[in-house]
Amino acid sequence: MSATAWKPVTQKDRFEQECCFQALSSTLQRMFFLLPGMILTLKETGLPKCVLSGPPQLEKYLEAIKIFSGPLKGIDLAVRPHSAPEYKDETMTVFQIPIYSERRGEDWPSPSPERLSPGRSSDSGAAENEQHLLDGNPVNRTAQASSSSLPEVAFLFSLSQLHVKKGNFLVLKAKELGLPVGTAAIAPIIAAVKDGKSVTYEGREILPEEICSPPDPGLAFVVVECPDEGFIQPICENATFKRYQGNADAPVALVAHMAPECVLEDPRYQQWMERFGPATQHLVLNESCSSVHNLRSHKIQTQLSLIHPTIFPPLTAPRCQEEHAAFPVPTVRGECLLKYQLRPRREWQRDAVIVCNPDEFIAEALELPNFQESVQEYREATKDVPASAAKQYPEIVFLGTGSAIPMKIRNVSATLVNISPDRSLLLDCGEGTFGQLCRHYGDEVDRVLGTLAAVFVSHLHADHHTGLLNILLQRERALASLGKPCPPLLVVAPTQLKAWLQLYHNQCQQLLQHVSLIPAKCLQKGAEVSSPAVERLIGSLLAACELEEFQTCLVRHCKHAFGCALVHASGWKVVYSGDTMPCEALVQMGKDATLLIHEATLEDGLEEEAVEKTHSTTSQAIGVGVQMNAGFTMLNHFSQRYAKVPLFSPDFNEKVGIAFDHMKVCFGDLLTVPKLMAPLKALFAGDIEEMEGRREKREVRLARAALMSREQAAGPEDRAPLQKRALAEPPPSPQSKKVRAQ
Repeated sequence: MSATAWKPVTQKDRFEQECCFQALSSTLQRMFFLLPGMILTLKETGLPKCVLSGPPQLEKYLEAIKIFSGPLKGIDLAVRPHSAPEYKDETMTVFQIPIYSERRGEDWPSPSPERLSPGRSSDSGAAENEQHLLDGNPVNRTAQASSSSLPEVAFLFSLSQLHVKKGNFLVLKAKELGLPVGTAAIAPIIAAVKDGKSVTYEGREILPEEICSPPDPGLAFVVVECPDEGFIQPICENATFKRYQGNADAPVALVAHMAPECVLEDPRYQQWMERFGPATQHLVLNESCSSVHNLRSHKIQTQLSLIHPTIFPPLTAPRCQEEHAAFPVPTVRGECLLKYQLRPRREWQRDAVIVCNPDEFIAEALELPNFQESVQEYREATKDVPASAAKQYPEIVFLGTGSAIPMKIRNVSATLVNISPDRSLLLDCGEGTFGQLCRHYGDEVDRVLGTLAAVFVSHLHADHHTGLLNILLQRERALASLGKPCPPLLVVAPTQLKAWLQLYHNQCQQLLQHVSLIPAKCLQKGAEVSSPAVERLIGSLLAACELEEFQTCLVRHCKHAFGCALVHASGWKVVYSGDTMPCEALVQMGKDATLLIHEATLEDGLEEEAVEKTHSTTSQAIGVGVQMNAGFTMLNHFSQRYAKVPLFSPDFNEKVGIAFDHMKVCFGDLLTVPKLMAPLKALFAGDIEEMEGRREKREVRLARAALMSREQAAGPEDRAPLQKRALAEPPPSPQSKKVRAQ
């Protein structure tokens, strides 16, 4: 947020991408979706300090993030209590206004001190919750609600008031009046008139308005979140808001409403909006706003679809805005990068609003050297490949193929396996997974969520699981909208995930009744399962996903990191590595896999960095597939330094492919995927050339560093021959480095 412009994003985008330095978070529900990714991203950018304001449990929540993030070194996270009266800087004063629902206490767990810490519980309700993670029995909400007093359901509203801006000193007017402009004597005169005081110069009184423009009043703007009708009356009756309604001394320039249509259409809410007066602009941010927020992702997908429109289906277009009830006040619906300028002139600015023009993307791709020719050659080479008339299963949809942090082109880890038309499971669920589903499936997203039977979480790094909470809640909403019951979602994960889910349930809203956790360690080969409840859940998992076997193994990454193998009743086998270095246990578990999905975070030549970060290089991942005798190996989880495409390895062959976000393949497509390489190289030729240039510079630096090291170790008489030999030797190739590393 700047001093002069307020720039909104749509409600859906706010879930996925909101990032600010002074974070004013309303509810814990919203905060849980936003903060993990925001904090970790800010930490990566080197931001030294972030001030967070929010509900009472915010500080405990930040401690809970360390369950999967580890110590948050390098960033100072300061927490301002929700009761703090205001935040002030040189531009504005921000007031936090807590609002309490008329429905406070409904469906909320006990706030006893024991339950505010993850994994700790002393009351019967919490014990039932923890047991439900293992047995899937319904949670007794009534018992929980009556166990002790219920927490106040608070939403914090932000009311921000700009400081009065002093008028500008009018130099020409001052010269006309004979004031000593350009001398030291003018400084106190300027300071006085800007403060609204008269001055006397050579016996004459000079009024401030004679040599100073009028001050800019301290406009206010309000951000209101009203999630349901239970908050309408408390908002209407709030005394702080009433002071800013119809008050010319503190005019409200803009009110941003984060509220569903049912709230906006309520007569009480509309009357409250009217009380701000006709000069106040109103901005609506909710699920009805339609806007493209990631132009680059749409561009890449449109261009990839020129190569193969089935494997690379175009992203769904934003829905046309539906007709809604008219508002009695000036109202605008949110668009991504829409701005409202507060100073010097109040106005909407649409110059940065994203416009998606697929024709431009297509024209740009067709002008690339060799692109059209390579696409035509690809089609000629694949024209004899039989096309199936019926849709094939399983269908693999790559929703996130990048590592560490979400970027414009590659989101973090998530792969949807559509086992059949009405059964699917997710392999990892990084932040933004729901948004990726929306962009891929559009209006069909509720149907897809309704088919979701299980989620596999490979390990507790944030880029692999922080989208799970939103998936759970959106699945509940989707099934309700479809008129279907909401059976618990089977989640195969390290047991350490339980503490995170328990904390959300305790602090924010109940969701454990929608989760049945299967410890990943219980699915290892030879594991003894002593719990009948877990045995029942494993049986349910196999039946729900039509699997003969769901096996896990520990892989070489962080502690409690797993890979998995899915063996279907029809005989196919899909193996997923999660994050790992080359791993013998994974090779043995995945023998003769139909498809291996293996991480390839780094390019060849970076084997030492791969060991340091416990990841794999491209050729190492391909090598795992060879050892496993996998029918096909699909590489994913690329470092974000390879935003569009990774560097191709010499080991690429007819059994290797590269995953892209929103890429969709079935087993029948695997014959054609390797033939995509030539068109991909033509499409991304500029990016590949740039990456190869960086690689060559890195190799030169390494060669020079090796020479200096050898010179320091050698005597003076040996240095000249070493220098001559270094000049004659070419830098080592990635392939030779790979051989040495092995």
